Amino acid sequence: MRRNSAAAFWAVVAAVTAADVLTKWWAETALRPQGFPRGVAGEWLRMTLVYNPGAAFGLNVGEHSRWVFMGLTVVALGILGRLYLNTRDGDMPRSMALALVCAGALGNLIDRVRSGRGVVDFIDIGIGATRWPTFNVADMAVSSGAVLLAWVLWYQDQQSAALSAAPVAAEHGELS
Repeated sequence: MRRNSAAAFWAVVAAVTAADVLTKWWAETALRPQGFPRGVAGEWLRMTLVYNPGAAFGLNVGEHSRWVFMGLTVVALGILGRLYLNTRDGDMPRSMALALVCAGALGNLIDRVRSGRGVVDFIDIGIGATRWPTFNVADMAVSSGAVLLAWVLWYQDQQSAALSAAPVAAEHGELS
């Protein structure tokens, strides 16, 4: 059991999911009407309430998007859970990466379950008409967690390769 990292993992999942739910509640309460931008830092940062029935960057698979993306999210959470169960005790970077991705997936899943309108997005960045797709706290968690997880897995792969190469190099007298 990963006692050292389990408490941190669950604390991050709970905190990020709660932050996502609360900020989406705020957005739905304070940012009406939908689609009306409110400047926070000029044109660069605005708050705009929108509902995304699809996935990241507006990917959509038609009228059944809600159910398709709910199913895919449940499968992804299962895979992430398996990765977490295979995480060594004390591997905090991997645990935190998985916690961020899980929390973000869970936050957006909650939106899909509670409403057919889609995921609540409200953070709107860009300059003039050149805008990044509107996003939320869950999206930030998934993105940052995925980048961290990719780095962790790459780093672990590099360490494994170096450890595997060391005995071969020693056999050939390449290590001093």
